[in-house]
Amino acid sequence: MMKKGLLAVLCLMSAAGCSTQGQVNPDVMQIATTPLTCSTKAECDVWWQRAQTWVAGHSKYKIESSSDTLIQTAGPDGGKRALAYQITRTPNPDGTATIGFAAHCDGSTGCNPNPWEAGADFKEYVRGTAAGSPQSGEKPSQPAPTAMHPDASGQSIPGTSGEAVTQ
Repeated sequence: MMKKGLLAVLCLMSAAGCSTQGQVNPDVMQIATTPLTCSTKAECDVWWQRAQTWVAGHSKYKIESSSDTLIQTAGPDGGKRALAYQITRTPNPDGTATIGFAAHCDGSTGCNPNPWEAGADFKEYVRGTAAGSPQSGEKPSQPAPTAMHPDASGQSIPGTSGEAVTQ
């Protein structure tokens, strides 16, 4: 099965990302907590399009709201580990904009994927720094493959009920 082979490669590339101890790799935490701020309207428009593409490709829930300032999925459903997403776009006084990422689930055994890893993957994809992402502001013709797709993560990370991460 292709996914098992991919998971083995991903585990080798980032041993901490496949840990079952519930600890998040410090590099992942740094990426996930760094603000996602675009500097021009053109860049912000490209990043917002990438944000929509990422959510559409990663959410197990359908997108309920999609505007110039909000992308929100349905969910989370009671007891489910799948992440529900809320992405916001807030203009700043200096003409830049900040794209906010929030992910949460309702699973008593934690979320799958881990919200911090999903946040880091989201931010790398939107910035165009994830593997397979377009460079220099080109619009993606199709979603780029990402390492932390919910179907490919296969990890078990203990957590608390209603675990939520807002970045």
